[in-house]
Amino acid sequence: MVFLKAFLIGGLICAAVQILMEKTKLMPGRIMVLLVCGGVLLGALGIYEPFAEFAGAGATVPLLGFGNTLWKGVKEAVDVSGFLGTFKGGFTAGSVGISAALVFGYLASLVFEPRMKKK
Repeated sequence: MVFLKAFLIGGLICAAVQILMEKTKLMPGRIMVLLVCGGVLLGALGIYEPFAEFAGAGATVPLLGFGNTLWKGVKEAVDVSGFLGTFKGGFTAGSVGISAALVFGYLASLVFEPRMKKK
């Protein structure tokens, strides 16, 4: 049942993004930013945690989860460091995921020999 909920919620998020891509003039990068900002907003309003508990991996894997991670990092850093935490909290909280993306992206480029697309 847990797998089904995660699959369903993740699928609904993907469907909403697909609808945005097809029915609006928003580019994929802007939609990704909207998802991250949505995760921040849901976290700030206290809605994200119950949503993630219900949905499981369907809510935590997409960019909404990254936005919530940034929110939690900034909130904790502001509690400890005050205003300075506004600038360093998101970097601290997201550093592991960003570092992993860079390392694995580099390793994939070594294995798969990337090429530039020809126009």
